[in-house]
Amino acid sequence: MKKVIYTILGISGFAWLISNGNAQTVQQKPTIDAKITVCKVKSPTFVKNKFATDKTSIVASKEGKLQNMVEIPGGTFVMGSDEYPDAQPKHAVTVKAFLMDEHEVTNAEFAQFVKATGYKTVAERPLNPADYPGVPKENLVPGSAVFTPPAGNVGLNNHLQWWKYVAGANWQHPKGPNSTVKGHENEPVVQVCYQDAVAYAKWAGKRLPTEAEWEFAARGGRTSGRYYWGNTLKPNNKWVANIYQGNFPSGNTVEDGYKELAPTKTFPKNPYGLFDMDGNVWEWCSDLYRPDYYKSSPKLNPKGPSSSYDPEEPNVEKHVQRGGSFLCSDQYCVRYVAGSRGKGETSSASNNLGFRCVKDKN
Repeated sequence: MKKVIYTILGISGFAWLISNGNAQTVQQKPTIDAKITVCKVKSPTFVKNKFATDKTSIVASKEGKLQNMVEIPGGTFVMGSDEYPDAQPKHAVTVKAFLMDEHEVTNAEFAQFVKATGYKTVAERPLNPADYPGVPKENLVPGSAVFTPPAGNVGLNNHLQWWKYVAGANWQHPKGPNSTVKGHENEPVVQVCYQDAVAYAKWAGKRLPTEAEWEFAARGGRTSGRYYWGNTLKPNNKWVANIYQGNFPSGNTVEDGYKELAPTKTFPKNPYGLFDMDGNVWEWCSDLYRPDYYKSSPKLNPKGPSSSYDPEEPNVEKHVQRGGSFLCSDQYCVRYVAGSRGKGETSSASNNLGFRCVKDKN
């Protein structure tokens, strides 16, 4: 079965969106044509006010770590995947020992950060009219990307049929103003962009994982297997990750018990004691994204290229995302495959995108 990539909605696409009416209902116009491929996939990018900054001074928290961290022993492994061009060539990498959050950062934990610092996420900040010349100011409404499944079957060559920019969508209201994180405190925080994740990590006295650290930890010491948990999609006929079952994007059968986000620690932990390294939410890594980086990646503790480059959007800075999300399926976005990669624009967020942190071992 063919897999379909996500096309990228760049800065010009976002400007088109907000210049053509209500940001809650208007359909976005992509900047590039949709394509069908059997080998690569990308996360949707909805670029907002790239140049907006938060004035909050972020300092390390005196409260210490907010959740249990797992010691990852370090070692050498074969990184990458033969299934995806931007994850090739497979190559030997050695990482040092480090500590990693046992699960994604939760709404409750992010709320502590916001309460302590007054931080405003990028999705909450006003848009800068200077970035969108000719766009009426009334259309410059803060918000973010929300998965909105269509009523019936649609072709899989245009992700704009199920992704919408929703005014008022942010980490406290993941699907728009009428949604809330109350009662969902133990679910992963979403609608956080790379900038937001870095700010939280700094406050928590941690950092984001490198892509190599993330993959080493996800493999859990295993040296082979198509998936991080092994070679079988459903071991013992049980779902072991929060991914999409059914006819994507409108026919979710919810076989794994969760239509969208699952609380952290719902599914089995891996051999290193980490939860949800597959599915649930995409996770930000510290590395800038280049599709050709693996050709020259250092063997010892690689930290990513010095600059970002995506041939489809050469002027947009992107960082690596890992692990897939509740929207990945065998029909679409098979990024729970071990070694596969995602990417996202630095100031973009969505309701299937979160993060976890790491810390150097003293």
